[in-house]
Amino acid sequence: MNRCEIRLSGAGGQGMITAGIILAEAALYENDLFVTQTQSYGPESRGGASRAEVILSREVIDYPKVNQPDILVALTQEAFDRYCHDVKVNGVIIVDQNIDTAPMQANIQARLYPLPILQNAEKVIGKKLTANVLALGILASFLDQIKTASLEKAITRRVPPHTIDLNLQAFRLGAEISPGGSDQCGWEGYKHGRATMVGEHVW
Repeated sequence: MNRCEIRLSGAGGQGMITAGIILAEAALYENDLFVTQTQSYGPESRGGASRAEVILSREVIDYPKVNQPDILVALTQEAFDRYCHDVKVNGVIIVDQNIDTAPMQANIQARLYPLPILQNAEKVIGKKLTANVLALGILASFLDQIKTASLEKAITRRVPPHTIDLNLQAFRLGAEISPGGSDQCGWEGYKHGRATMVGEHVW
C-alpha cells in the first residue's frame, strides 16, 4: 500500500487540527515521502466539530482529500458518529474511552481501540489541552512511515515554547499506552495482529 489516509477529529478547541499539522510537518522530515494536510473547522471555531486530514504516500498525491481513512482518531461522540462509517475495512479507529461505540457496532468493519486519552491528559499530564498530542503519540505507533524523532521535532516547532516539555510528555505517554505496532498502516498493507473487538477496552 503506497498511500495512507488519516483523519483526526474532535471538537473545536481540542487541537486536532494542530495535531494534523504536526503530523504533516513530521512527514516532511522523512526521505521520499509525500504528504498533504487539509482541515475543516465546521460552523463554529470552538466547540463545533473540527477535523484534520493527512495523506502519506510514496508517490505523488494527485488527490489531496481523504475519502476512506485507513486510520480515524475521534475525541468526541459527534466525531465518532459522523466518521466511523468512512473507515476502510480492517482499518483502525482510535477513540476516547468515554465515547459510546455500541450503537455503531453493526456498521463498523474496522478495528476499534477505546483508550483513556482525555483522562490521561487531564489526570496524568495535568493539562487536558495536551490530549491532541497524546492522541498523536498513540497514532504514531500505527505508522511505520514517520520516525519518533521527526514527530518530536515537529512538536517542538509547533507548540508554544513554554509547553514543549509538557507536550513531549503527553506524546510519549500516548506511545506507551498505544496498542499499535502490530496493526500498522504500512506500505505492505495491514499486518494482522492483536485487535480489539468493537466496544472492548484495550490498555
